[in-house]
Amino acid sequence: MDNLLNEPRPQVPAPSAFEHSLKSNDTEERLDIWFYRPIGFQIALFCAKIGMTPNTVTIISIFFGVAAGILFYSQELWINVIGMLSLVFANSLDSADGQLARMTNNKSRLGRILDGAAGDFWFISIHVALCLRSMNEGWTALIWVPGVVAGFSHVVQSAMADYYRNVHLFFIKGTSGSELDNSRDLQREYDQLSWKRDFGMKLVARTYLNYTNLQESFSPRLQKLLAVIRTKYPHGLPQTLITDFRAQNRPLMKYTNIVQFNTRVLFLFLWLFLDQAWLYFIFDIFVLNPILIYMCVRQEKVSGYFYQKIITGDDYGQKSI
Repeated sequence: MDNLLNEPRPQVPAPSAFEHSLKSNDTEERLDIWFYRPIGFQIALFCAKIGMTPNTVTIISIFFGVAAGILFYSQELWINVIGMLSLVFANSLDSADGQLARMTNNKSRLGRILDGAAGDFWFISIHVALCLRSMNEGWTALIWVPGVVAGFSHVVQSAMADYYRNVHLFFIKGTSGSELDNSRDLQREYDQLSWKRDFGMKLVARTYLNYTNLQESFSPRLQKLLAVIRTKYPHGLPQTLITDFRAQNRPLMKYTNIVQFNTRVLFLFLWLFLDQAWLYFIFDIFVLNPILIYMCVRQEKVSGYFYQKIITGDDYGQKSI
């Protein structure tokens, strides 16, 4: 009996370096975990070894993503396949920059802005190329209408998916584990910059402020919830609130994944293989937009629920973590 009592307890394995490079299992997509994150981790290890910064990796990804769009202009399938590989590599680099930032604790506001802008550059190139390709195939200039509408839809879809992911990370990991910003703080930082002295940074700050305003305009109930939380829990969220929010909000994360990169690109590749590239615009507008609407409505419902619970007196206790 004594031997049994004195037997050492099994040790819980410490998270691996790879696991530390991830944001959260709640927000990671299966394809990313199985494919992009392992590749990105190896790239991040190499970049850390040679001293390359996350922002440099992001900038390199822009070149590969834009090149992919240019290659999609051709109607030659083998050229399109090279474009597909280029886009996959661009996304691997996009994964690597975030993993490298977390591994080396080299996070920055500029890095976050660049990371978001990278995807926009990729898909601007892709949309322009597909419109020009369609015109070569006999479409009129009217093809630019669904091309532009799909492009704007993509911006909103990606912005809201990114925002909801960071809201979820804020609730389960706090400010240190998320990249959640608000327009109030960003406006204050923007006002402190001078167009004469800080032209480049002020232009970037203005763009990011507009991006954040867009996210907040689509989530009014969520903004009310975040405002009351900032007031009531300035030193951290109670564990019970974290647990309850995670349970109700976690199912929403699968929709943020659908409207992000992987699903749209798999279908883009399918349309290219079928030589029907114009269908990508239809898919973006009539399939992904309804998912965006459902995602926003669902998040607003969750936000409204927790807002009412907090303001009506159910404060989940005062102990915070």
